[in-house]
Amino acid sequence: MSRQKIAAGNWKMNTTLDEGIELVNNLIAAEKDKSVLTILAVPFTHLVTLDKKIKSKGKLKLAAQNCHHKNSGAFTGEISPSMLAAINIPYVIIGHSERRQFNFEDNQLLKGKVRAALDAGLKVIFCCGEDLEVRKTNKHILHVKIQLEESLFSLDVKEIKNVIIAYEPIWAIGTGETATPAQAQEMHNSIRRMISRQYNKRVGEAINIVYGGSVKASNAKEIFSQPDVDGGLVGGASLDAKEFIEIINSFPPES
Repeated sequence: MSRQKIAAGNWKMNTTLDEGIELVNNLIAAEKDKSVLTILAVPFTHLVTLDKKIKSKGKLKLAAQNCHHKNSGAFTGEISPSMLAAINIPYVIIGHSERRQFNFEDNQLLKGKVRAALDAGLKVIFCCGEDLEVRKTNKHILHVKIQLEESLFSLDVKEIKNVIIAYEPIWAIGTGETATPAQAQEMHNSIRRMISRQYNKRVGEAINIVYGGSVKASNAKEIFSQPDVDGGLVGGASLDAKEFIEIINSFPPES
């Protein structure tokens, strides 16, 4: 089954608005693989302006980096899913490892965020993954299985089709450890089989699963060649237009 190729760039808390505009202009002007869906998860302050720039650019879309689990209320500083939907932002990242670690977001809270986002008409990029301690105990597959069960598996078949799963091997991000393409493939294949068991094989084969473990231009081609890897959730490398364009153009040709 042919699945959508995805290059998602997570800018995190980086770039001023002017810097973001320059980066997007460079991406728009570049020669890119037209079969790749490119998603930019930019700071909230950039969304409205950048949406106007890319509105007619086909497979270039925006994502918010987070949302609240309620649509309104006394939650100072938060952004609701309905607010994002009202400005036509199609995607939102939920469950990123940094939100789990620094903002103490657990599986139940993330379940609420996924529910709220989908109810508002957004599509979700749901992050899962294990840290070094879990990896060393060889319980990484079980750990991810629990994350998916507790946050996603209450969704029905129609709803899960609006979720992209992003696997983040947290132990391979900024630790000096390196995840091999084979390790990425192992987890992606395991996630695909989990989805197939929970829903059905057709859903499992169709769902997009992207890799978020320090993807760079130097390793993207090998990672993206793995049969169950549908692309990447790219961090720092997405802030360099030239490198991110190389990543976008790293997918193997369609057979």
